[in-house]
Amino acid sequence: MCKDCGCSVTGHEHSHDHDHSHEHQKAHEHLHHNPQLNDAKTISVIQKILDKNDHEAEHNRAHLDKAGVLGINLMSSPGSGKTTLLEYLADVADFKFGVVEGDLETNKDADRLKAKGVPAQQIQTGSACHLDAFMVHKGLHDIPLDEIDVLFVENVGNLVCPASYDVGTHLNIVLVSVPEGEDKIAKYPVMFRQADLVLITKTDLLPYFKYDIEAEKAQARKIKPNVDILEVNINDIESIKRVAEWIKFKMGMR
Repeated sequence: MCKDCGCSVTGHEHSHDHDHSHEHQKAHEHLHHNPQLNDAKTISVIQKILDKNDHEAEHNRAHLDKAGVLGINLMSSPGSGKTTLLEYLADVADFKFGVVEGDLETNKDADRLKAKGVPAQQIQTGSACHLDAFMVHKGLHDIPLDEIDVLFVENVGNLVCPASYDVGTHLNIVLVSVPEGEDKIAKYPVMFRQADLVLITKTDLLPYFKYDIEAEKAQARKIKPNVDILEVNINDIESIKRVAEWIKFKMGMR
């Protein structure tokens, strides 16, 4: 969580409004004099930041609801396959989607999606290791919501901080890849507790790694008993179709 790593008080170079950035600056100054993040003054400032974020997240959800768009937050560590999944979904999904893309630097992921005909807006966070609701709100204005059914928010690659920031979506999908090792779900329970769907990706590499996939599924369900889990392998297009079917089912539930 951000109150543990300190990114929420030192990492945001974006400025949403005077009060919001001023509160970040106050926290930064207090952190500089006292690096402990568990004192009452710093926690109070962080809570104000999170409260403002949650208010903006509700605004984002209302915006999506008005447009009849399902919002999905994609979260994972770097390299688990978020952008690749979206590229393949563009080929098989029978719904239209757009993407608000978060990375520290470059437009590479957004450019990959645009090449597939997907409307995508890149958000460069600078040194912040997650997207927040204010950044996503900015991106929403550059996505043609009236032309899509689903909006994906591809969060910054990180298994910690994104779990603490509501960005205004309806569902969370968390990816974990086989090459990351079989301890990630147990080590990052806050992230997987937020998941509506867990995707275990790159399963074609199972023969080359010590990875007990059934044990990982059991660990995910220990953290969140009702979580859905799918295996994904881009060499098996049916596995991508199953992800699309899960999303289509959720669309029908709204």
